[in-house]
Parts: sequence; structure tokens; C-alpha cells
Amino acid sequence: MPPENPRQPAAAALVRLMDLVSRLRAPDGCPWDRKQTLESVANYLLEEAHEAAEALQAGDQVGAAEELGDLTFHVVFLAEQLAQAGGADLAAILAGVEAKMIRRHPHVFGGERLADAEAVLAQWGRIKAQERGASAGGLLDSLPKALPALMRAQRLGQRAARVGFDWPEAAAVWDKVAEEMEELRAAATPEEELAELGDLLFALVQWARLRGHSADQALRAANRRFHHRFAVMERLAAARGTSLERLDAAELDALWEKAKAGEADQEQVN
Repeated sequence: MPPENPRQPAAAALVRLMDLVSRLRAPDGCPWDRKQTLESVANYLLEEAHEAAEALQAGDQVGAAEELGDLTFHVVFLAEQLAQAGGADLAAILAGVEAKMIRRHPHVFGGERLADAEAVLAQWGRIKAQERGASAGGLLDSLPKALPALMRAQRLGQRAARVGFDWPEAAAVWDKVAEEMEELRAAATPEEELAELGDLLFALVQWARLRGHSADQALRAANRRFHHRFAVMERLAAARGTSLERLDAAELDALWEKAKAGEADQEQVN
């Protein structure tokens, strides 16, 4: 008897999940699941994708597994809805993405050879443009407008760089950052301030891109640090029998520095 394919349990689990979704959407299934539309579930899909990304970026493997499960559920749910509406079912969706990945990796599934990841990315862009044809619009038009702003800014820069519209290196972006800082400082109206702030953020994102960083990931990490430190400040204040709103600026700064020092001490222990 031939050995079991190691992927068979995953395939069986996917079939069970498809059956579960069909049961939820059946006439005698769940009223809430039955009333969902493609548009409403798309919103949940975005939420789950962000939660999965946050867990992955935080290195939370347990949380990432759970969030990826939730994300997979919503993909299967949407596929069921599409099929019920007369569109592609999950089998067609999976076959389509499989064929697309094979087409876009001729250096793996064909006879081509590419030198590095940059060459792969350039080839990917060429193949994608050929597939979409002239009707696809400009180079930047296919980027989803619903992407988080920092992520979209980084992707816009990546796309423009494909045709050579880019800074030669990250250090060269600092002149642009300094220019945008001065323009923001000189802005005379709220509208000008908003425009110049956007230009400054866009320039900083391009510096991150050229350094190989994700600006979105960097800001998410900064948000987590701020959240953690502020929570420590609240606990420290409570331990003293007071609350943050009763402290003056100097006392708040002292608690902030103590929260930061606690992080450094923990890093040394680890």
C-alpha cells in the first residue's frame, strides 16, 4: 500500500471546511451567515488579513495560526458565495491561481534562468503586463486603492522603480526628506500642512523601501511599543495610588522613561 501523501490531511481539512461553510449557508443553516453578501464578507476578509499580518509581524506563531485559520475560512466562505451566485467555485479559483503561478515562474517551471530576486521581480512585472494587455491601464493603476496607506506608498515606489523612476540609493532620499520638512514647516494653511505632511511621509516610505524595510511594519511595531509603554505607565501610576491624568508633564515623562527602561532590562534578561 503506497504511503499517504503528507498533504492529504490538509486537503481533507479543506474539504471539511468547505462542507461546514455549505452547511452554514444552507436554507436551514445559520440566519446570520445566510444574509451575508460578498461586500460584507469582503470587509471581514480585510480585518482578518490585518489581524493575521499583525500576529505574523509580532512573531506570535500561535496567534498567527489562529488568524490564518480565520482568514482561510473567509476565503472559503467567499468562494461558496461566488459559486452560489453563478461564479467560479473554489476548485476553479485554485486552478486559476495555480496556472497563474506556473506562468509567472518560467525560471522554475520552464527552461529560463534568472540571476537573483530582482530579476525575478522584473520578469514578474513583464509577464503580468503581457497578461493584462493594453486595457489594463498604467503601471500603477492595478494597485488596490484599499491597501493601507503606508503599504500602498511603498508599492507605488516599487512599481515606479521598475522603469527607473527612483532614487539611486537610500541616502539620496534624505535631501527630499529635508526639503519636505522645510515645506511642511513653511505651510501657511491646514490644507497645505496636510499636503506637505503627506509628501514627507511618502518620502520616508521610499527611504524605508530602498533600505529594505517595510514602513507599514515599522509603524505597527512603533504602535505596539507605544501601547505597551503607556499601559506600563498606567500600572505604575495605579501602584502609587494615582492615575495619569493627575500627574504633571514631568511626572508623566519620568514614568515613560521608567517604562522604556523596563523594556531594556527585559531584553537583557532574555
